[in-house]
Amino acid sequence: MSKKTNYSYAGIAFIILVFGIIFIPKIVNRINTDDITRDDNRSEDVTTNTVSKSKKSDLAYLEINGKPKKVPAFSFTNQDGETITNKDFLGKVYVVEFFFTTCPTICPIMNRNLVEVQNHFKDFKNFGVASFTINPEVDTPQVLKAYADHYGIVNPNWHLMTGPEEEIYKLANEGFNLFTARDETVEGGFEHSGNFALIDKEGFIRSRRDSFGNPMIFYNGLIAEADGTDEDGIPQEITILKEDIAKLLKE
Repeated sequence: MSKKTNYSYAGIAFIILVFGIIFIPKIVNRINTDDITRDDNRSEDVTTNTVSKSKKSDLAYLEINGKPKKVPAFSFTNQDGETITNKDFLGKVYVVEFFFTTCPTICPIMNRNLVEVQNHFKDFKNFGVASFTINPEVDTPQVLKAYADHYGIVNPNWHLMTGPEEEIYKLANEGFNLFTARDETVEGGFEHSGNFALIDKEGFIRSRRDSFGNPMIFYNGLIAEADGTDEDGIPQEITILKEDIAKLLKE
C-alpha cells in the first residue's frame, strides 16, 4: 500500500474523530434536555389519565380540573342477562345515551337516530352503543330485549343496560353530566337529556370543538339526519357524530 493511500485513511480517521469530539456531546445534550422534536399528538393512559404519545385526531378531550375525563367504572345487566362493565367497551368507540322503554317523547327519536348510526358502522366490530335505562323497575333484561328487537338493534356491542336506580342516576348526572331525574309532572314520569356522549377506545369522553374552540361535549340526538333542522332551525348533529366516530375509529 502506498504512502498516499495511508495518508488518505489517516485523513478520514482524523475527520471522524473531530466529528465525534464536536457533535456527539451536543446530540447527547439535546436528548438529555428533551430538546428533540416530538410528536404533539396525544393519547391517554387508561389507568392514570395522563397523556401518552400516539397518532390522534383533532377531537378534543373533556377536561375537568385540567385532567381528561374518563368514563366512570360501572357494572350493569344487559338485554341478554349478561353483566357488562366499562371494561367491556375498552378498545371500542361507542356512544352513550340514557333512556327508558316507555318514554313517549324523545327516546324513540334518539334510538331511531342511533339505529341509523349503527347501520352506518355495521362493518366495524369495534363500534358500540351503551344505553342505560333510567326506569330499571320496569326495564328488565326481558323488556330491554323486546325493545332492542323492535328497533332493529343488532350490533353485538350495543348493550341496553339496567341495574340499581341510584347507580344509574349517579352515572348519568355525575359521570356524564347528562341530566336525569324522576318527575311525575312531565309526560312519561321522567326527565332526561336528549344528548349523546362519544367515548374513545381508551374510555375518554371526546368531541369536536365549537366555533370558540371549546369542546362541544355532547351531540344532540333529537333531530334526524334526514330532517336537517328542527322547527326552531336548530341543525341536526347526527352527521357530525358519524364523522367524529369515524375519526376515533382510525385512532
